[in-house]
Amino acid sequence: MAEPKNEDFLDDIATAEAEELAEEFAEISEEALEIDALRAERDDFKDKFMRALADAENARKRGDKARRDAEQYGGSKLARDMLPVYDNMKRALEAATDEQKEVAAGLIEGVELTMRALTNVFQKHGIEVITPEVGDRFDPNLHEAMFEAPVPGTKAGDIIQVSAEGFMLHDRLLRPAQVGVSSTPAS
Repeated sequence: MAEPKNEDFLDDIATAEAEELAEEFAEISEEALEIDALRAERDDFKDKFMRALADAENARKRGDKARRDAEQYGGSKLARDMLPVYDNMKRALEAATDEQKEVAAGLIEGVELTMRALTNVFQKHGIEVITPEVGDRFDPNLHEAMFEAPVPGTKAGDIIQVSAEGFMLHDRLLRPAQVGVSSTPAS
């Protein structure tokens, strides 16, 4: 039997070591791929979590805004329905003559007290009366032009008559003041 040569023996060792290193490299490569996949999955979950967190925060903010709006403006339908009551009481007080005020002083005083109570309730709930004066400038954000007429001595856009007062609920218009507006005066 012939003895193996040193070179063959060294080649066998080198081949065995190379195969062993190749197996280790394959295992490391496999682990690296697995780690990369886990990192990608982690990053995906992190992104989804951050989006869900942002959505939850936005929903909380929308809910807070809706709650505040409901507190401030929830009674706007009732307030709008009460405006004709205010208008009628005001007309009743303005229509009473001095003679009627003397004869029915108790009744007039009761209507005045009721009007004052209604005004106090309006103020308590953030309802403000818009009371334009003749000669004020027409503001389309607060006033509704019921008619236009040329009136000498006025400028176009001046209020020449107030038909009904307007009302604001906090910063929202409940009803515009109804006014007559001067057009360009006729010469």
